[in-house]
Amino acid sequence: VQLQASGGGLVQPGGSLRLSCVVSGLTLDYYAIGWFRQAPGKGHEAVSCLSFSDSRTDYTDSVKGRFTISGDSAKNTVYLQMNSLKPEDTAVYYCASDYLPLGKSGCSLTYDDYDYWGQGTQVTVSS
Repeated sequence: VQLQASGGGLVQPGGSLRLSCVVSGLTLDYYAIGWFRQAPGKGHEAVSCLSFSDSRTDYTDSVKGRFTISGDSAKNTVYLQMNSLKPEDTAVYYCASDYLPLGKSGCSLTYDDYDYWGQGTQVTVSS
């Protein structure tokens, strides 16, 4: 299983970025994909998740209304559209996969629920 995150960069406050996570080695229909971030000196923080089982999504409060997660199962790719970026969004962003037991609805924002992780992409919001 491999997850490859990309799309990070340097952007001014108020700007936008779109992150991509290409997944290989698993069937997305049985998984949720989550985005997490880690700022310097801090632990991992959940950002958003998407269940490919029922298409439900979830967001941490600090990004609601600014970030949008979406998926393209044909391309095995999950996107994180980030708008109205703030300096406090600066972090390394990671995508990860969580196997969904049969019948489970929605997706998790709990770090320990995720099994496979990508390598991360740096997002820096600064003027």
